[in-house]
Parts: sequence; structure tokens; C-alpha cells
Amino acid sequence: MDNLTTMFTDVNDKVGTIAGEVGRTPSSWNSGVFSMIENLSENVMIPIAGMIISAILCYELITMVMDKNNMHEVGSEFFFRYLIKACIAVLLLSYTFDITMAIFDVGNHIVTRAGGIVSGSTTIDVTDTLKTMFDSQIDTMGIGELIGLGIETMIVSLCMKIISLLITVMLFGRMIEIYLYISVAPVPFATFSNREWGGIGNNYIKGLCSLAFQGFFIMVCVAIYAVLVSGIAVADNLHTALWSVAAYTVVLCFSLFKTGSLAKSIWNAH
Repeated sequence: MDNLTTMFTDVNDKVGTIAGEVGRTPSSWNSGVFSMIENLSENVMIPIAGMIISAILCYELITMVMDKNNMHEVGSEFFFRYLIKACIAVLLLSYTFDITMAIFDVGNHIVTRAGGIVSGSTTIDVTDTLKTMFDSQIDTMGIGELIGLGIETMIVSLCMKIISLLITVMLFGRMIEIYLYISVAPVPFATFSNREWGGIGNNYIKGLCSLAFQGFFIMVCVAIYAVLVSGIAVADNLHTALWSVAAYTVVLCFSLFKTGSLAKSIWNAH
């Protein structure tokens, strides 16, 4: 009985941990790491991005001159358009970090709203149900079956703890990937001013959006898992309930690892 109660308590704790971790923005997850990444972005990547913008603007100027028959067909709008493009490129570079954080703020808002909707179905209170199941079935079990049931509960609880560790690794890996994306943000932002190179920046924005919306898919997986487990908890057979919970936990772990590729496929990020 203690093993069963602890097992479902682990489920509740795991669900709450996932929801809490996913709902954090890069700045709130770890302020020390975020400050270091911000310094790297501003002091290391922005100078490189400035060189890239200079090269792109020079390339744009040469291309415009060649397109205008070596300056023979140049009007006043030529210089005005070139100046506007240069100003926009510098402005985007100046606000790169703010734009990047805004994307994750939107993702955090979506995750928070989703968490408020699914929170009612992610808490599994099955203590009374388990006690009823246990009391009704224990009288019909022999010593051997009781020993087998005890071993099953220990194995399933151990498997759930291992899978919980894997899920924690996945959540930490997602945040590290987000920090890596943020650290080089000025470089892809510097390519927006050119039509040919702009694909780098466009794909970078898609990657940021996929990481931000991955949290929503994680919340959906957790909600589905909690509902399924709460339905299994009222099963008539303890053995069936135990291994069904173990199977759904494995499926949850697999689904969470697939949320990254799913989000990238939806946003067409590669």
C-alpha cells in the first residue's frame, strides 16, 4: 500500500515539476546563466554581427549599382531606399535581445494559460481508491502473489523514478538549447537586410518560435498523461493498473522527447 501511494505521489510531483519548469522564461530559469549569455551576446556576437551588416550593405550597394546600369539610371529614391535599409538593419541589431525575449514571453504566456486550463486534471487523488482496491483484493491473494505484487510495485516505482530523471534531463536540455540560441542571436539578425542571406535570419526566428511553443506541447503531453493515469487508477486489477501506469509513463517520456522535432516541423525550422 505504501509503494502504491508513493508511486502515484511521484506522478503528481512529476507533473507539477514539468509544468513549473516549462513555464519559466530564460531570464527566470537561472539569472546567473542568463546574465552570462546576455554579456556574451552583447560583447562577443554584436561586433561580429556589425561586420556582417557592413559586408551585406557593401554587397547591396554593389548590386544596386550594377542593376542601375552602373549609376546611369540612378534616381533619388535609390539612396533613400539604401539608407532606410541600413537604418532598419542597425535598429534590428540594437533590439535583438529584446525581440528574442519577446518571443519567449509570448511562449510563456501560452504555457501559463494552458497550465491554468489543465491544472484541474493533472492532480491525481487516488488514495481512497487504492485503499478500496487493496482491501477488496488482498483477502483473495496468497503469500506468493502478495510477494509478487510487492516486487511489481517496487519495480514500477523504480522505473518511474528513472523516467522522471530522463524527463528532467530533457527539460534541462531544452533550456540549454534555448540559451545557445540566444547567445548567437545578433549574427542571424544581421542577415535580415539582404534577400539572399535573409533565409538565415528567417530560419533562426522559426527555431526560436519552435522552442517557445515546445513548452505548450509539453503541457499537452503532461495533461493527457495525467488524465490517462487517473483513469487507470480505478482499474479492477492491481497488476493491470501497475503496468498500465508504467507503460503510460514510458509513452510520456517518449512523447516529451518528440515535442522538439514536432515543434520544428510545424514551424518548418531546420
